[in-house]
Amino acid sequence: MKTLKTICTFLALSVAFLTCAQNNEVVIKTHKLSENIYMLEGQGGNIGISVGDDGIIMIDSQFAPLTPKILAAIRAISDKPIKFLINTHWHHDHVGGNENIKNEGAIIVAHDNVRKRMSVDQFDQYRDRTTKASPTKLPLVSFSDNITFHMNGEDIMVFHVDNAHTDGDAMIYFPNSNVLHMGDTYFQGKYPFIDLSTGGSVNGYINAAKHALMLVDDDTKIIPGHRNLSNKQELTAYLTMLETLKTRVLAEIKKGKTEAEVTNNAAITKEYTALNYGDWFINDEQIRRAFYISLKEE
Repeated sequence: MKTLKTICTFLALSVAFLTCAQNNEVVIKTHKLSENIYMLEGQGGNIGISVGDDGIIMIDSQFAPLTPKILAAIRAISDKPIKFLINTHWHHDHVGGNENIKNEGAIIVAHDNVRKRMSVDQFDQYRDRTTKASPTKLPLVSFSDNITFHMNGEDIMVFHVDNAHTDGDAMIYFPNSNVLHMGDTYFQGKYPFIDLSTGGSVNGYINAAKHALMLVDDDTKIIPGHRNLSNKQELTAYLTMLETLKTRVLAEIKKGKTEAEVTNNAAITKEYTALNYGDWFINDEQIRRAFYISLKEE
């Protein structure tokens, strides 16, 4: 028993050490997109920042241990208070620092379903693990469809897209600055993570991309949930990828193919495999399986 306790203690300390080491290695990179809009890259979802005389609006908060670095990056831009923190959805890599930012005086805002998801335990089928409820990180303000912030010389549009990455996704559009933050409804250059366990769907994901393309033009700067700053041309190609995979998987479903057969059919994703869409978070087999499950159920 003593030996088991010692081993458990050692493993816990090892995990804590590795986590600390990872946090120490993370660098917050700041990208200026317009006179008052910035994108912060770190570990987790890309953060959006609007600064001006009215204060700061922050989009997503990444992981809690990174908050000091994130705040330092923000303070290098502006000494104004963080008035609002908008969450694009409920996943931990986007809301992990919520409590810390709330303690800075910010009001957390998100879709109704984000608050619902964070209020109770959530089982993640993809990782086969449970995310515990986060009562200290909950949005104070939630909305069902859209909400507008009138700050820093802009009418900042926050709007819900149904059942895309999750059932609580929001995009944030800065019309004067011509910047769109898409959260995880867009993974630049890689396959999407469609969280089927919390309301995500193929058709919702496609519709989200179409909605975004109705807003943007050739000069719009698009902040994806992960990876690099993007644009209309890349998002258009992304939509083509989504619709191509949908067409191919639906054809296989109509032939009576099973989940295993579609999952193992490399021809469905052949050109996107060659473009390395599957060498990141979601691989080729996983995206074929996700499309099959989603489209089979819809």
